[in-house]
Amino acid sequence: QVQLVESGGGLVQAGGSLRLSCAASGRTFRNYAMGWFRQAPGKERDFVVHISWSGSRTYYADSVKGRFTISRDNAKNTVYLQMNSLKPEDTAVYYCAASMERHGSTIPTSYNYWGQGTQVTVSS
Repeated sequence: QVQLVESGGGLVQAGGSLRLSCAASGRTFRNYAMGWFRQAPGKERDFVVHISWSGSRTYYADSVKGRFTISRDNAKNTVYLQMNSLKPEDTAVYYCAASMERHGSTIPTSYNYWGQGTQVTVSS
């Protein structure tokens, strides 16, 4: 069992930055690939980025490539999402998730555990 808790969301102006954190419980964190997804009101949950269990592989959605950076610290059981050059269309609830697929996946159903989400609002 893995429990995930996101933090770091908030309100920011367009062009600004936020850093999200996702803290995981359990000693098996390093066995999981981690992903970030987001969901805007009335829309489906969209893939943002994932990182492999070791941190050596990452994959970004085109919409965030070059602006967002994912990283993980297995010693701290934490994954981070640094978001720069934020746009109003980045406004959503952001969720972190853990997957037994060691290199990660863009598909939500590939993830075994989910956090409760953190709201990110970007004003224009």
